[in-house]
Amino acid sequence: MDNSIMVQALGELVGTFILVLLGDGVVAGVSLAKTKANDAGWIAITLGWGFAVTLGVYASAFMGPAHLNPAVTLAFAIIGKVSWSVVLPFIIAQMIGAFLGAVVVWIQYYPHWQATDDQSAILGTFATGPAIRSPFANLMSEIIGTFVLVFALLALTRGQFTEGLNPLVVGVIITAIGLSLGGTTGYAINPARDLGPRIAHAVLPIANKGDSDWQYSWIPVIGPFVGGILGALLFVLLP
Repeated sequence: MDNSIMVQALGELVGTFILVLLGDGVVAGVSLAKTKANDAGWIAITLGWGFAVTLGVYASAFMGPAHLNPAVTLAFAIIGKVSWSVVLPFIIAQMIGAFLGAVVVWIQYYPHWQATDDQSAILGTFATGPAIRSPFANLMSEIIGTFVLVFALLALTRGQFTEGLNPLVVGVIITAIGLSLGGTTGYAINPARDLGPRIAHAVLPIANKGDSDWQYSWIPVIGPFVGGILGALLFVLLP
């Protein structure tokens, strides 16, 4: 592998690690028993995820494009924004970073898993799930949320923001999606963000955990890929 691709892939790993560590971390703080943030609510979670993405981008953008999201990487490759040669290395790195971020969240909140008897809350700390289980509606939610994300990210490339402000704006985009569209499925809008931690949930010896809901797991993977591609294609059709 080309050395420059290796460096960029490392950036994707580091950035996605930070994203999931802080993003799943805020969900753990809100959802698990006996934390000081317990029951802080949806606004705390959406703000936490927005900040997590911002810091993940800042932590990795000096090494590469800081996609931190396989749906973004694939969509950008389809419209020629990145080379196809980086797609597989980026996605692998993003998945590893997401998995490792979830592992550290487990370590960070170690005594709180034992104190929590709600298996759905424990899974929700790692992976997303629907408020109302309806495969078509859930899939559409992930498609729409990721469509907005990718279209907005591409719109930034035509704006006048300085490079240093871009990560802040990306965090605002994530927060807006979470507040407005995230209440239906928990807004994965990122296959690595969901699948990597779901695998961690499945393999880690987490106290009081239930199953990892693999029946639902395809939705936060396929939905973001479809939504990202649609958002990118619409962007290139505009003048």
